[in-house]
Amino acid sequence: MRGWARAAALAVLVAVGVSACDRMRDTVVRMRGEPLLRGSVIGRAFARPAMTLTDTKGQAFDFARATKGRVTFITFGYTHCPDICPVHMADLAGALRRLPARERNAVLVVFVTTDPARDSLPRLRQWLDSFDPSFIGLRGPDSAVAAMERDFQLPPAQPVALAGGGYQVNHSAQVFAFTPDDSAHVIYLPGATSADYAHDIPRLLRDVYK
Repeated sequence: MRGWARAAALAVLVAVGVSACDRMRDTVVRMRGEPLLRGSVIGRAFARPAMTLTDTKGQAFDFARATKGRVTFITFGYTHCPDICPVHMADLAGALRRLPARERNAVLVVFVTTDPARDSLPRLRQWLDSFDPSFIGLRGPDSAVAAMERDFQLPPAQPVALAGGGYQVNHSAQVFAFTPDDSAHVIYLPGATSADYAHDIPRLLRDVYK
């Protein structure tokens, strides 16, 4: 067998071996009674909604088309958020850094601002870059964001005046995960960690939900 043929055959065997090892590991996890995923599996999965907002380049971003076939994490929040939003972004960025490049490049992270009055496109881009430059930021009028939240069966974000002046925005804090079958099967609640996301992403890439 020629050298190139031997190399090709070896590559196939390695790929088959890795796949078999993944399946065996998942079977062992099930036998031990451990959850295959650390996120919460949604009772009824739903398809990527057809919605278009503006990305930080100022371009129309068709969510369903632009993320089709990709593992996509999406959450709603705002850059002045004092707690959960920066934690979500930091944890997702940390999870991607834990992954090999092949898996990392197959994942998209989308952040939709619920505070378009303060979150200009440059502000949104600068904030996301502090976590990971690959993160996608989306902005739109309040009505468009509220419609998008309804697509996710979420209550609309609400601005609340602060005693000392200014306001905060109360919003839902889940992170939704869409998988290559273009449906959301899993959500992550506050308290999910970087290690949790890194654990689940290889399984989400294979459309495995248990």
